[in-house]
Amino acid sequence: MSNSTGLEIRQHNAITTARYEMTACEMDIVFYLLSLLKKEDRIGTFYRVKVMDLQHLTGRQWNYQQFLEATSALRTREYVIEDNKRILQVGLLASAEYIKGEGVIELEISEKIRPYLIDLKRNFTSFRLQAAFSLTSKYAKRIYQIASQWKDKSETRTFTLHDLKVMLSLKDPKGVESEQYTKVSMFQKYVLDVAVTQINQNTDLHIGYELIKKGRSFESIRFQIKQQEPQQLPLPFEQPLDDSRLQMARQRLAELDIRDPRLTEQILSEGRMVDELFSFCYKLKTGKVKASSNPGGLFLTMVGLRKPQVQAAKN
Repeated sequence: MSNSTGLEIRQHNAITTARYEMTACEMDIVFYLLSLLKKEDRIGTFYRVKVMDLQHLTGRQWNYQQFLEATSALRTREYVIEDNKRILQVGLLASAEYIKGEGVIELEISEKIRPYLIDLKRNFTSFRLQAAFSLTSKYAKRIYQIASQWKDKSETRTFTLHDLKVMLSLKDPKGVESEQYTKVSMFQKYVLDVAVTQINQNTDLHIGYELIKKGRSFESIRFQIKQQEPQQLPLPFEQPLDDSRLQMARQRLAELDIRDPRLTEQILSEGRMVDELFSFCYKLKTGKVKASSNPGGLFLTMVGLRKPQVQAAKN
């Protein structure tokens, strides 16, 4: 389903609250796959994911090995979906095939999970594709999914910290693997606060949370939710990819404060420069490029559109 503010992914609540663990690369692949799904798709449909499309839409670059590892993990990683009558253990992908020389991955969905992804008549969650892509923390992505389930309310239901940690794969319900972030202060710092900041800055939701005590210890959590207009431009999925890519590139240039029309059009007219723009923004975001004062100037220098500044010689 799509609207004027960008494509929505609709995801069954059983999937939203299922227990699973995914890397950020896996999540990007899954979100892109979900955006391709249609209710009328036949059983056995193969979905073609173009690696360059995914990179252009997300502004992130994954290398070939990361994609191989991600799809391999998605083949074997399981969702655990439980209701009053049964527990279903199911993988997302039945197969993943790489077409060499084309940069294309053909994905086949496991038939057992298809009804949860495609049956949208009731009990579903909707969330925007660009928001899902914009979150870099895997915990932010998961908490955003959970919060989106309650976006028509002012708050979520109350989760025990145990249940939320299980949903975030920070705690093994069987107790076999050790629990992560056992101290509430560490759980807040590295999971909750990071997620809240990213969600509030990048999505259509503004959330907060309340930790609830039982006796002297925190036992439960409840998220407060308000809908807001996201600051970033939506990904225009209904437009041709070239238009979508250019719009995303314009947004990246604006973020770098490169607004000169002549420079902007020169960069957007050359595919090489657009590729370098996405690469630069990714490296800047991940700390591989340091430019605290003027990242836009550094980019222009790197692509040869501005001469390097020469420091005056000391007397």
